[in-house]
Amino acid sequence: MPGVPGAGVPAAPGRGGRLVGRSVPRREDPRLLTGRGRFVDDIALPGMLHAQFVRSTVANGVIEAIDLTAVHEVPGVVAAFTAGDLALGDIVAQLERPEPEFVETAMPVLARDRVRYVGEPVAIVIARDAYAAEDGLEAARVSYAVRPPVTSAAAALAAGAPLVHEEAAHNTLVDVSLCATDGIDEVFAAADRVVRVDTRTGRQNALPLETRGAVAHWDDREEQLVVQTCTQVPHQVRTVAARCLRLAERAVRVVVPDMGGGFGQKSVVGREEIATAAAALRLRRPVKWIEDRKDALSASFLAREQHYDVRAAFDADGRILGIDADVVCDMGAYSCYPFTAGIEPLMASAELPGVYKVPAYRVRGRAVATNKAPTAPYRGVSRPQYVMVVERLFERAARELGLDPVEIRRRNVITDFPYTGVNGITYDPGSYLESLDLCARTLRDEGWYERRAAAAEEGRHLGIGYACFSERTGYGSAAFAQRRMAVVPGFDISEVRMDTSGAVTVTTGTMSHGQSHETTMAQIVADELGLDIGAVRLHQGDTDRITYGWGTFASRSITVGGSAVRLAAGKLGEKLRRIAADRWGIPWEETALGRGRVHRRGDPAVTIGYPELADLAYLRAHLLPKDIEPGLSATATFDVFNDGTFSNATHGVVVELDEGTGRVEILRYVCVEDCGVAINPQVVEGQCRGGIAQGIAGALFEQVTYDAQGEPSATSFLDYKVPTAHEIPEVTIHHLETPCAFSATGAKGAGEGGTIGAPAAVLNAVNDALRATGVELDRTPLTPETVHRALRGLPEPAA
Repeated sequence: MPGVPGAGVPAAPGRGGRLVGRSVPRREDPRLLTGRGRFVDDIALPGMLHAQFVRSTVANGVIEAIDLTAVHEVPGVVAAFTAGDLALGDIVAQLERPEPEFVETAMPVLARDRVRYVGEPVAIVIARDAYAAEDGLEAARVSYAVRPPVTSAAAALAAGAPLVHEEAAHNTLVDVSLCATDGIDEVFAAADRVVRVDTRTGRQNALPLETRGAVAHWDDREEQLVVQTCTQVPHQVRTVAARCLRLAERAVRVVVPDMGGGFGQKSVVGREEIATAAAALRLRRPVKWIEDRKDALSASFLAREQHYDVRAAFDADGRILGIDADVVCDMGAYSCYPFTAGIEPLMASAELPGVYKVPAYRVRGRAVATNKAPTAPYRGVSRPQYVMVVERLFERAARELGLDPVEIRRRNVITDFPYTGVNGITYDPGSYLESLDLCARTLRDEGWYERRAAAAEEGRHLGIGYACFSERTGYGSAAFAQRRMAVVPGFDISEVRMDTSGAVTVTTGTMSHGQSHETTMAQIVADELGLDIGAVRLHQGDTDRITYGWGTFASRSITVGGSAVRLAAGKLGEKLRRIAADRWGIPWEETALGRGRVHRRGDPAVTIGYPELADLAYLRAHLLPKDIEPGLSATATFDVFNDGTFSNATHGVVVELDEGTGRVEILRYVCVEDCGVAINPQVVEGQCRGGIAQGIAGALFEQVTYDAQGEPSATSFLDYKVPTAHEIPEVTIHHLETPCAFSATGAKGAGEGGTIGAPAAVLNAVNDALRATGVELDRTPLTPETVHRALRGLPEPAA
């Protein structure tokens, strides 16, 4: 790669006997696979009560009355509260300062005067068991003055549409424009070819295996409200709970046990966990709430519903000249905390040019309020959508210009790094061209192009599709500050502490919900200190034990959190070396760490073990030099002060379409990914495979729709079509490695790439299979009905 020595080379696992780069077995697995994991629903406290929520049955209405009289008479019911009973503050996602492009809206913990979507919590019922709580819900009586709902972004933006929030004119919560190039209209007017894509993506549920839940109780001894909940952001839950309940922040402790997935849905603060905490505080008894699957599907945070109208200008040789985009994101009824309703349109607007050298760019991005469950981040956040749009533009341009789809990408991908794009973002080194070439070569060498030609002669429909993209990861404070939120995530803090036996405890502000942090963080620390991995233990998800943390989202855990962990371990290692050097009367630079000992360089016979050094540091501290404090611990912080780090990948897909049913069968899936140094390649592959499965789900299966009254269509797995192992193909993954210059480990994020690339690659493959029909499809999910119509030469139904 020009200007980047060693970029994009095949990954070399476990260099020099180090743990980083090796597929060390997951340390979490023995506990989780033998049923010894402890999830929220496993928690049982003495005297514990159970909670469920009375939810709105209308999408838009004024609450006229809430009658809970009969609820109190239900056997087993202990209490029932409305918003007025609990007097809670609102959850408000704010900007740092007022902005004309942003409308701030408050989300009440329990609806007070107005409901804005079906499933919005109106009251909480507390009972001795979960069944009595459900019975209590049926006895609640809520009357509404029903108003017409708006159930699509187009309807919300229409003249005279009902307002979801009176303060949001035209139902627009965020409206940002960026014209990065003067004279862009002239660029399009002079172009040899202008292509356009008008695409829509379906509303999805992140669908973690474990639904949301919380157990809260008051600790008299500590004078503290303890909330155990499955959240990706424990410190943010603590902050919001304290504010809503009007408590000092130290009076709230949030603890996260094992967690069965999150995918972004749990990276925001939910209303139900705050209401559960409020009920426990009011009753001074433990209260548990576990979300049932119906509520999880219909009333939890959703994502993805977006509309893109984008055109691109090309010259005669297929080089892109400019992009002009209009992006509309249906954000549902409220802004989420802390990311606001700007999370999707701001992401799309800033990063849409992606891996391509786009010289001219103009975009308008809007977040629109509708009477639907609110939107939260979901794995990839807008990138699966805008990557799909951009990749469709290149496919369409290739077809119209008579170019090979891979070749037109080759002519446009970024190859010189660092590269500052027309969007003002600087991309760190990556292997964009290398990953594209390897992916395409793999499918060619396997003979899929010949099979496609043979299938066409037989009247079958085989197609090959690609998606080439980058994944911005490791967002630091500088990147998040550009969004002007009042809450600016970014840094992470870690403490590494050694006890007198030489064992190490590590804390991190990140929060694992399946990403193997107990393994990967331990690999980093063990390498840095020269320890056996079994001597390292990770603590996470406890706001009293972790100084502060932003949790896990946006592929930041290893890039940011892992860097803080390595720096803290490095500080502790230096302290060990200084103590040993003092004992030997030599400069500390003449020492090294390895195998649980400090060695003198050049004389391996001179060593001292960590337990002996720990004994000095704790039990005989009077023998330490005056400039070294007693104890063995070190703390470090890490932040990314540039535009972030960019992982990249190319996905290649082969599909066959069934002419009789419209079914899309994926015959081959190849992923070539580069996330910098892969701390644990097996974990990275697991992230890729899981993400690809979710991306395929969005491309072919999953969608939440609403009827004219705002009633969601998918309240069970009978209606919400989740792919099984039968629909997900085997995936071949090739690793390239371009070490990150901005993280302490050389790693970039890997959590979202699979989800980002899959929809575009699948859609392009389907369109390639349809090439003889003259029909092109641009909306997902691709239902069998739509594909069946296309095979008969019929276009997509109007939106």
